[in-house]
Amino acid sequence: MKVVIQRVSEASVTIEGQIKSSINNGLLILLGIEDADGKEDIEWLCRKIAGLRIFNDSEGVMNLSLKDVGGDVIVVSQFTLHASTKKGTRPSYIKAAKPTVAIPLYESFIKHLETEIGKEVGTGEFGADMKVSLLNDGPVTIIIDSKNR
Repeated sequence: MKVVIQRVSEASVTIEGQIKSSINNGLLILLGIEDADGKEDIEWLCRKIAGLRIFNDSEGVMNLSLKDVGGDVIVVSQFTLHASTKKGTRPSYIKAAKPTVAIPLYESFIKHLETEIGKEVGTGEFGADMKVSLLNDGPVTIIIDSKNR
């Protein structure tokens, strides 16, 4: 499982002209799932994300976690995170999980993250054409791969 975590001042997901989710201070998380991913990847990543100290304290030092600041989260499925660009100029997505595998893992990830942070998580819609808008705060962008612990 791969995630791109962006600390945001605001973010939203729009589908067919309608806002599906929006947040202010918090994290926008792009989530890529591959066939080899499972429950252990979800548990490890959600714990890591909830405790990641990437929010500023009163001294302006990144020393606080999402839980510490009461931040919100939007999780968006992003199969293109598993793109292979080794050959040619057209990416291959062969490592990305098919929907029958990815959807249950995506839903499990959301539920587990909600438990970790103690609040509801906003989402996109799996497989939809989404317009994601964000104001990256910092900017702070972190990539985590659960296979590289």
